[in-house]
Amino acid sequence: MSLKMTRRTLLLAGCSGILSQQSFAQGLAEDAARIPKSLRVSAVQFRSGLDLDENVHRHCSYIRRLAEQGSRVIVFPECSVTGYSDNAVSKVTAEDLAEAESYIAKAAKEAGVYAVVGVPTKIKDKTFNSAIVIDPQGKIIERYHKVQLARERWAEPGDHLSVFPIYGIPCSIIICHDERYPELVRLPVLAGARIIFYISHESGMKHEHKIEPYRAQIVARAVENTVYVVQANAPAEKATLEGSHGQSRIIAPSGTIICEASIYEEEVVSADLETDKATGALARNSLRCEFLRDWWNQGAAKVRVVE
Repeated sequence: MSLKMTRRTLLLAGCSGILSQQSFAQGLAEDAARIPKSLRVSAVQFRSGLDLDENVHRHCSYIRRLAEQGSRVIVFPECSVTGYSDNAVSKVTAEDLAEAESYIAKAAKEAGVYAVVGVPTKIKDKTFNSAIVIDPQGKIIERYHKVQLARERWAEPGDHLSVFPIYGIPCSIIICHDERYPELVRLPVLAGARIIFYISHESGMKHEHKIEPYRAQIVARAVENTVYVVQANAPAEKATLEGSHGQSRIIAPSGTIICEASIYEEEVVSADLETDKATGALARNSLRCEFLRDWWNQGAAKVRVVE
């Protein structure tokens, strides 16, 4: 039975009665046998500077150090390679970005880990606010473009959602403002995702009224889908209250915050994810409503599944 069958067809068709419950359970058991029972992940609350080369160097340093400490997946914030501002993004070329990605990919390969990195993508006259997923062979296995844009005037919206494997675990990714749209997580979970990586550069401390809603929204994405969420956010600037507001966090499928960073400091939060806890159960319960089942299935079928 292929990974594609167990990730998508069994998860959807099994719940809709097309396959027997026995086949559905067998498919899930086969998937479970392939994946590690525990996965150590780290979210780096990275403070981007104005120097692209220095940013790249520090990404590589974090990857090497955290790999030595046992992390198997290392996650960086939105636009961590360049910085989030219009000026930071506009001054780099497509060639600059390709070179930066190659250095970071080389570091991931040498360390033998996965890396999830926020970096703009420039294609001809279009720029996307993107996340790349690098595997332990140094290959970019997914390039996700932010779908729901916020205040970045420089970006074009993305056109797909995705599910991709990390050590056999189906995962997905959203970027910052995407978190406000539950379907951007629910559909990938229905297509098999069990860990959601959330990279962000949220509002700064001058917009303090937004901080609790930010936390509430991303906790909801975890608990309403019974999946892990790993968030890497940028820190706040003490002097100006600009930047973002830190609080990078890792959230359990129960909605419990396992660990959370401070507001102002560049730091790392890490946790060992118990992969069998991420079942996608509450997301799959959506398929019990017969009058909505076709609607959900059609949406999940649009998710790009990376084998």
